[in-house]
Amino acid sequence: MAKRLWPFLLASTVSLIPFTVFGMYLVPIAAAADGSVAEIGGLRGLGGLAALIVGFALAPLVDRLARELVAAGGLALLGLSAALGAVGNIFALAAFCLLIGASTSILGPSIGAAAADRFNSAAAAGRAATLVSATTSMMAMLAAPVLALPGLFWGWRGNLLAASAISLALSAAFFWRGRGRKAPLQAGGTKRISYLATYKALAKIPGALPLLAVAMLRTAAFMGYLAYLAAFYDEKFDLAPGWFALVWSLSGASFFLGNLFAGRYLASDHPWISSERMLLLGLGVALLSVAGFYFAPSLPLTLLLTALMGVAHATVAACVTTLLVRRSGDLRGSALSVNAAGMSLGTFLGAAIGGAGLGLGGYPGLALMFGAITLIGVLLALRVRPA
Repeated sequence: MAKRLWPFLLASTVSLIPFTVFGMYLVPIAAAADGSVAEIGGLRGLGGLAALIVGFALAPLVDRLARELVAAGGLALLGLSAALGAVGNIFALAAFCLLIGASTSILGPSIGAAAADRFNSAAAAGRAATLVSATTSMMAMLAAPVLALPGLFWGWRGNLLAASAISLALSAAFFWRGRGRKAPLQAGGTKRISYLATYKALAKIPGALPLLAVAMLRTAAFMGYLAYLAAFYDEKFDLAPGWFALVWSLSGASFFLGNLFAGRYLASDHPWISSERMLLLGLGVALLSVAGFYFAPSLPLTLLLTALMGVAHATVAACVTTLLVRRSGDLRGSALSVNAAGMSLGTFLGAAIGGAGLGLGGYPGLALMFGAITLIGVLLALRVRPA
């Protein structure tokens, strides 16, 4: 499957490079833009806002063009944004963050849906989509070490310009592959529906609304937890940044492996547990993990719960992607686009809710907030019936 899907897997890895460069080299980038780290770092929020707006606005259009053409557009926008980021002034960096968010909101759903379209079986289609998301989560962990070496030779601007060149080359390749291909709705023989009617059709997909809500809440709980993870380990265990990098790698590796193997298992011919039950199981483990994480008495137990949290959230993510792909049919591109936009919203909500919990009740307040979010996700998952 990986051999068959390698162009889409490559595109998913490239999509993470520009923002990874932005995070890795934030201090020199801020110096080049004559701004503070806080000011320049805050521009990243524009990317999430753009991803939310563009993801919702363009969701009905994703299935009206050939997947490769949509991906080509996203890659072209990605290449343009990376080139703008290399300019280095504050206006260029603001445009960079906005365009990165917009491009990834187009690129992610289109390549996930395109990968799923390569297989006729519903199980294999779901597995293909989760393989793309697993590759993305793996590169989120590996991108920084991979970029460190070339950065020694040409700096952060060189990394961004290289990302721009690769993105534009891939865009041309996807455009070439997509010429003459039919849009999924045309190829599937589905009657053309209007822009607004697409949202109504998505709402009628069995379990789609609770699945989308679960994805948003799961993202809020997990991304909020990650936002304050370094501060927690520093305060409770006096863990230096170098040692905390290992904790971050543990969390990233756990998420990648959980996403990879959960997607593979859900695609098997005779799974002993259904996708709907695995969704509930993953949320239950996530709820227990977050309830115990902030109160664990020792570092080894805390590390174990860190790994368990990553696996549980990755399993939930794989279940949501698999179920949406299986149930959406020719509208899977639109469903994945709305899902990506909802997760962008969840990222903002997680940081905000976590900040409120930390301010009101310290780390027990974080446990309460994230536990409540996850519990709501469990209740919504109970509404996802076998289709």
